[in-house]
Amino acid sequence: MKIYQSFASTITKLLAGGQAVRITVSGYMPLSIETISPPGDGQHLIAIMHYSIQNGDLMRDPEMVFQYHAHGDTHYAEPISYRNDYMGTNQEVYRYDESGKATHVNTRLKAELKSFTRTWFKNIKDQGFLSEEATRESLS
Repeated sequence: MKIYQSFASTITKLLAGGQAVRITVSGYMPLSIETISPPGDGQHLIAIMHYSIQNGDLMRDPEMVFQYHAHGDTHYAEPISYRNDYMGTNQEVYRYDESGKATHVNTRLKAELKSFTRTWFKNIKDQGFLSEEATRESLS
């Protein structure tokens, strides 16, 4: 659970109180982060993506969606999907029934996304997206 708490901490720093933010650092693809579902029952969804434009289309490279949980003062962010438009990849950790209840979990993908997120968030920090020098633009 500590790793999910670490993910939540990074997400909170990236959002910096906003609902949708674009962060640019010279030499890297822009990074966008936005709350894509309203908070409810202590949880909501947050999407983070690097992107570029190809033939006029916005291309995610990658986009990850996190389920963000708040239990009192403790926050967790679990990666639940991964998309890379250049690779034609769209992966979901959970399958849901018609009522929206999770019915199946892909444990292998869950572990892969946790590992990928560790590396990606380290790179985001190392590339300066969390620094004062990064250019932040509120989109909400």
